[in-house]
Amino acid sequence: MSLIYVYVCVCVCVQVCSCRMDMSSRVAFWQELAESCGLVTVQQGLQQVWRLLLLCLICRLCFRLGGVSSVKHVVSALAGMYSLFLFFEWHMLWVLLLSVLCYLILVLSRDSSTRGLFLSAVILIYLLIGELHLIDMATWNKIRGSQMVVAMKAISLAFDLDRGAVGSLPSPAEFLGYVLFVGSVIFGPWISFSSYKTATEGRKLSWLWLQSSSISLLKSQICLLVSTCIAPYLFPLFIPIHGNTVTEKWLRAYETAVSFHFSNYFVGHLSEGTSMLAGAGFTEEKDNIKWDMSVVKPLSVEMPRSMVLVVTSWNIPMSRWLKTYVFKNAMKLGTFPAILVTYTASALLHGLSFHLGAVLLSLGFITYVEHVLRKRLASIFSACILSRPCNPGCSHHHKKEYWVVVLNLVFSFLAIFHLTYLGSMFDPGVDEQEVEEGYAAIHTIQRWSELSWASHWVVFACWVFYRLTQ
Repeated sequence: MSLIYVYVCVCVCVQVCSCRMDMSSRVAFWQELAESCGLVTVQQGLQQVWRLLLLCLICRLCFRLGGVSSVKHVVSALAGMYSLFLFFEWHMLWVLLLSVLCYLILVLSRDSSTRGLFLSAVILIYLLIGELHLIDMATWNKIRGSQMVVAMKAISLAFDLDRGAVGSLPSPAEFLGYVLFVGSVIFGPWISFSSYKTATEGRKLSWLWLQSSSISLLKSQICLLVSTCIAPYLFPLFIPIHGNTVTEKWLRAYETAVSFHFSNYFVGHLSEGTSMLAGAGFTEEKDNIKWDMSVVKPLSVEMPRSMVLVVTSWNIPMSRWLKTYVFKNAMKLGTFPAILVTYTASALLHGLSFHLGAVLLSLGFITYVEHVLRKRLASIFSACILSRPCNPGCSHHHKKEYWVVVLNLVFSFLAIFHLTYLGSMFDPGVDEQEVEEGYAAIHTIQRWSELSWASHWVVFACWVFYRLTQ
C-alpha cells in the first residue's frame, strides 16, 4: 500500500508541475503577445485615426462658433475632402466624382417625382463601371466604404425630396457638406440630411458629449485588439478544446467568424465616436440632449435571439436605411420579393463581390425562413417565440414558461451556428493580395464545402418543416 501511495503522490506532483509549467508558458505567451501585437495594434490604430479625430473636433468647434450656415457647410465639405485625402490620397477623386455626379443628377431631375429611383440607377451604373476594373480592384476596395456612404446619403436625400420630407434641393455647398461630412465619410455611418442639418446648428459643448465620444472610441480600440490579437487564439489558449476533424473545422470557423465580427464592431464604434465628435448622433427631448448614437450592438450578435435581430444589430443605421428606402418601396412586390430586393441592394452597394453577395443573399433566405417559422410556431403554441421579443401586453398565453425559454435558446444556438458558417469565409489566410482584391468565388465554395453546406441544408429543412405546418 505504501508503494502505491508513493506512486500516486509522484504522479500527482508531476501533473501539478506540468500544469504550472503550462500556466507559466501561457502567461509568457500572453506577455509576448501583448507587447508584439497589442501595443503595435493600438499604436497603428491611433496613428491612422488621430488626424481624423482632430478634423472632427475642428468641424465641431466651427459648428459651435456660429456664423453663416454656408460657411459651416464649406468647412464640413473641406474637412471631409482632407480626410479622404489622408486615407486615400488622390484616389479620393473617385469619391468626389460620385458626389458631383449625384448633385448633377438631382439638379437635372429637379422637376421629377422619381428622383430616388433615377439616382439609384445612375449610382448603380457608376459603381458597376468602377467594379469592372475601371481602376485596379485593390484601390477600388479601399475607397468602397466611402463610396457606399456617399451613395446612401445621396439616395436617401433624393427619396426625401420625392416624399416632401426635404422641402427643396440643397445648395451645392450644403449638399457637399452633407455627403462629405467628416464625421461619417470615412468609416460611416449613414446619417439623414435632417441629422446633418441639426449637427450644423452646433449644440453646446458638454462633458456628456466628450464622454460618449471617448467611450465609443475606446470600445473601438478594444474590439480591434480582440479581432487582431485575441480571436485568432480563442480556442488554443482560452478554451483548449481538441476533437475530431469535424469539430476542429467548426471551432476554426467560429474563430474566423468572431475575428470578423469584432473587426466590424471596431469600425462601428469608431464611426460612432467620429460622428459624435463632429457634432452628429444625438437625440433631443425638450432641453435634454443625449449623445446616444448606436451603430452596432455586439451582444445582440454574439448572443443573438434571432438572425433577424443580428441583421439589424450588425449595422443599425444601414439597416434603417435599407428598411426605409428599399424594403418599404419594394413591399408592393410582396414580403419575400421585398426581402430579396433589399438584400440584393445591400449586396450591390457592397460591390460585385461573390463572397459578400453569397453571404447577403443567404442571409435573406435565412431571416425569411426563421421569421415565418417562428411566427407559425408562435401561433400554434400561443407562445412568445417570435424573432423579436414580444411586447408586455401581447396576446400569447405562454410567455416565460420553461419550454418557451428552451425553444428560444434553441433558435439562439441556431443563429450562432448560421453566423459561424457565414463568417467562416472571411479568413485572410496567407495571400494578402487576395484579401485586398476581394475573395474569389472558389474561396467561398471551398470554405462552405468544408462545412458540408450545413447552414443551407438546415435552412432548407426549416422551410420544409414550415410548409408542413401550414
